[in-house]
Amino acid sequence: MTAKVIERLLHEKSILVTAGAGGVGKTTTAAAVGLLAALETRRKVLVLTVDPARRLADAMGMANFGNVVTKVDLTAMAHQGAHGELYAAMLDTKASWDELVSRYAPNMRVRQEILANPIYANISSRFVQSHDYIAMESLYDIYNRGEFDLIVVDTPPSRNAIDFLDAPERMADFFSSKLLRWITAPYRSRLVSTAFKPFYQVADRILGSQFLAEVAEFFMLFQSMYEGFINRANAVSGLLRSDACAFLVVASPEYVPMREAEYFLGALKDRSLNLGALVVNRSLPDFLNDPLAIQAARSFVADPAKTAQGKFKGADSKVLSSVLSEIGQTYLDFAGLYAEEKSLLATLSIDRAKVVRAPYLETDVADLGALARIGYNLDPVKFP
Repeated sequence: MTAKVIERLLHEKSILVTAGAGGVGKTTTAAAVGLLAALETRRKVLVLTVDPARRLADAMGMANFGNVVTKVDLTAMAHQGAHGELYAAMLDTKASWDELVSRYAPNMRVRQEILANPIYANISSRFVQSHDYIAMESLYDIYNRGEFDLIVVDTPPSRNAIDFLDAPERMADFFSSKLLRWITAPYRSRLVSTAFKPFYQVADRILGSQFLAEVAEFFMLFQSMYEGFINRANAVSGLLRSDACAFLVVASPEYVPMREAEYFLGALKDRSLNLGALVVNRSLPDFLNDPLAIQAARSFVADPAKTAQGKFKGADSKVLSSVLSEIGQTYLDFAGLYAEEKSLLATLSIDRAKVVRAPYLETDVADLGALARIGYNLDPVKFP
C-alpha cells in the first residue's frame, strides 16, 4: 500500500519536482511516481526528464528523444486497472534554447543573428546553468498550456542540487556581471573602446580578435532579451513556491547522499518551497530488524555445527557449517546496514510522516512492471 503522503500528492498537486544529488535515482523515482499517478488516478500525467538511462527510456517508449511528448503505452499494465494517461518527454537543451530565443527576441533580425552566432551554437548546450534554467522554463511553458493535470519533473544532473532552485538568480547575476560589461563595453562606444584598449590588446593575443568579437556580439544580442528572461524567471519562481507545486527530495541510504538531502531540505525551507516527501531510494527491508532472525543469524555464526545438528540428515557437516556461517554473517552485515540507515534518518529534522522509502530491487529497472513495483512500494519509513 502506497504511503498516504504520496497518494495525497498525486491527487492534489499539479507539479512534483524530484530533486537530490546525482546517482540517487531521481529519474527512476520521477518515472515511478508518474506511472503510479496514471495507474491510480484519472489524471493526464507528464514525466519531464533530462537524461534517462537507455533501459528506462525504452521502458517508457521514448524512442524519439528530444522535446517530443510521447504517450506511454500502458497496455501491459491493464491488469493494474490504469485510470489515467501517461506521457513522457526528454528535455533537449539546445532545442529548448532555440525556442526561448524565438520567444524573447525583440525582432526577427535579432533572432536570426543569435541563432546564427557561432558562440551561441557552441554554448547553448553548455552555458552556465543552461540545463537548470531551461528545465524551469520548459516546466513553466508546459504548465501554462494546461494540457496536463500533473507534471513530474526530473531535475538536471548537477554537482549541487540547489543549482536548479537558484538558476534564475544566477542567470541574472551573469547578465549584470563585470565580466560581461568588460567583454561588451569596447563594442558600445569608441570612447570606452579606447579605455579598454590595453586589456583587449592582451586578450587579442591570447584568444584572437575574431573570437572576442563573436563573444561580444552574442552577449550584446542576448542582453536585448534580458527583461523577458528575468520576468519569466520571476514567474517560474512564483510557480515553484505556489501550492500547486511540491518537491520530492530523493536520497539513498548512505552518509553522503543523506547529508546532501539534509542540506537540500534546509534550502527548501529557506526559500519557502513546499516539501512533499523525502524518498529514501534503495531502502533495505524491515525483516532485517527482526529480533528472532538476528538471534538465529548469530547462532549460525557462533556455532553452525550445533545449530544444524540433527536438522539436515545426510549433509556434509563441514560444508553445512560453512554455508550456515556465511548465511548468518551476510544477514548480520545487512542488518548492520539497516541499523545505520535508520540512524541516519533519525538525525534529519523533518516531519517523519513525510519520509517514505523506495525498495531495493535485485534487477535493473527495465520495464513498466519494475517502475510500478517501485511506485506501489513507496511505503512509510518505520522509525525506532
